[in-house]
Amino acid sequence: MKYIIGLTGNIATGKGAVSGMLDCLGAEAIDADVLVHELMEKGTPIWQAVVQEFGEDILGHERDIDRKKLGSIVFADEAALHRLEAIVHPAVIARTEELIESSQEPVVVVEAIKLIEAGMDRNYDALWVVTCRQEQQLARLVEQRGLTEEEARQRIEAQPPQEARLARADVVIDNSRSLDETWRQVKREWDKIWVSGF
Repeated sequence: MKYIIGLTGNIATGKGAVSGMLDCLGAEAIDADVLVHELMEKGTPIWQAVVQEFGEDILGHERDIDRKKLGSIVFADEAALHRLEAIVHPAVIARTEELIESSQEPVVVVEAIKLIEAGMDRNYDALWVVTCRQEQQLARLVEQRGLTEEEARQRIEAQPPQEARLARADVVIDNSRSLDETWRQVKREWDKIWVSGF
């Protein structure tokens, strides 16, 4: 018997930090973005489908997909983003299900920015949403990911309002303050899982 947490939130809200905390507490963490990297490696069927759809201009010197080039296309064009998701999401969902099935841990956390949009949360025991202030998202994208302010705003604006995710949440983790405060929230919710006896 496994207890599965779907972990989501808008870009740069701190999902990775919360996932890491759950991992420290004993959950098995599955990062959908890492799976996307693996599935889009040069020569894979997903790599071939993405290149066929968006052209060889998205490739780097080693013919791997340059995610910054691809991002500049899909975050500027909602239809292009949907086409990319139609290629990638089914493969990510299938691989995630395999990893959940093979996990030896009683609690599994699946971190995915498009968890709700892909319909993954319907099969999980709880939906956790990480949130913070938009100016924090912007600063993190610029400082930690090296985006320009314009690129950062484009990515933030390409996503649904945070309120849409929060309305669906079973648990909300406010990551707008210190990491110690975030840890206290995560630990409190983790303890509730075990008290419930799931």
